[in-house]
Amino acid sequence: MINYIASYCFLLFFMTSSIIFYMFALLIWLSTVLFDKRLYILHLFTSFWASVYTWVVPAWSISIRGRQYIQNRTYIIVSNHQSLLDIIVAFRIFFHFKWVSKSEVFNIPFIGWNMKLNRYIKLVRGDKGSTLEMFKQCNQAIEKGSSIYIFPEGTRSKTGKLKPFKPGAFILAKENKLPILPIVINGTKDALPKKSLSFNGYHKIVVKILKEIPYEVFQDLTADETTNMVRDSIAKNLINK
Repeated sequence: MINYIASYCFLLFFMTSSIIFYMFALLIWLSTVLFDKRLYILHLFTSFWASVYTWVVPAWSISIRGRQYIQNRTYIIVSNHQSLLDIIVAFRIFFHFKWVSKSEVFNIPFIGWNMKLNRYIKLVRGDKGSTLEMFKQCNQAIEKGSSIYIFPEGTRSKTGKLKPFKPGAFILAKENKLPILPIVINGTKDALPKKSLSFNGYHKIVVKILKEIPYEVFQDLTADETTNMVRDSIAKNLINK
């Protein structure tokens, strides 16, 4: 019963606050879009917006480790994907990037609309044309100095175990000669299971930022070899391998 009430209250807060936060986001966009070409300020506000949902849930204890490894440069950021909560906790890094996300998310009222304002990048799974457009938009964002954040598993893992990585992120890194920043997220699978809004007790969630992998390390590797190298690096730091 307590779990049901907590879930209902969170959902109600999420829905009502999204309206208010979106209004602020729209105002920020209107005020900054002409001079903030990367939409850095809007993304920073979006990071705050997402973080609020983690701060109001006492059952989620979130820690960010390895901040010192993030430099002021453009990365291809990759991480494992266990839960919808991964997206929210990743914003706690408060670092500028553009998400690559499935197209359905952009249709969610207020949340999806804000993603469009931020010029995050949509992808229709299995659509070759959409994939080509995704690469085009990623390259345009990179040219403006934005990092790109991708879940190379493509979708959330039901078990928490690491799924095979798709090579798209690593092709981007090689083509643009960018360093790769691996991130490991532990603890979200049980905190917010797939297709669920149920809270199940106290959960310790750790976002671990690993050392960047410079372009020089993988410049002579194939995209598949780079993919496997980065996957192994993330797997070593994942609880459910």
